[in-house]
Amino acid sequence: MIIKSNRMVDAKGLACPMPIVRTKKAMNELEAGHVMEVQATDRGSAADLRAWAESAGHQYLGTVEDGGLLKHYLRKSAGEELQEKKHPHKAGNDELQRLLTAGDALTVLDVRESAEYLFGHIPGAVSIPLGELRARIGELDGEKPVYVVCRTGSRSDLAAQLLAEAGFAKVYNVLPGMSGWSGMKVSEVQS
Repeated sequence: MIIKSNRMVDAKGLACPMPIVRTKKAMNELEAGHVMEVQATDRGSAADLRAWAESAGHQYLGTVEDGGLLKHYLRKSAGEELQEKKHPHKAGNDELQRLLTAGDALTVLDVRESAEYLFGHIPGAVSIPLGELRARIGELDGEKPVYVVCRTGSRSDLAAQLLAEAGFAKVYNVLPGMSGWSGMKVSEVQS
């Protein structure tokens, strides 16, 4: 079956956040109502692109796997220019470090892929990759503040929005995330 698209974006070999960055740029040049095919090899791109499309007001149509190649289909929404939603509550890496050192009751939620988490994470962080968050949201304590981290702040922003929509009152997107984390890290991989 051939799925017709108006534009193809090559994101093969790229990891988060690059498939989203390329998709955003191409989406800006696409006419309203047109369909875009994003070709990627990163397994996490399915959840990332779906969450981004929903937050930006576009339609995520689905993903087809073709021999290890993921073909994601998105439709640009019609109408006025859309403002991409961003989670309003943010925390810096230094603020999170201070709270952890003080022993505050909180949850650090790491939404990176499990391999990223295993190679280095904040001690005590709960690992739930973004693509699994909807299904595993019940594992989190809604009474404690939740500080969401990823590598750069993109996936964590989408996860923070999802948690807020699910009724979590105190949710913070940690910026810039693990790419700028200077605090203690734990690795579960023996080198």
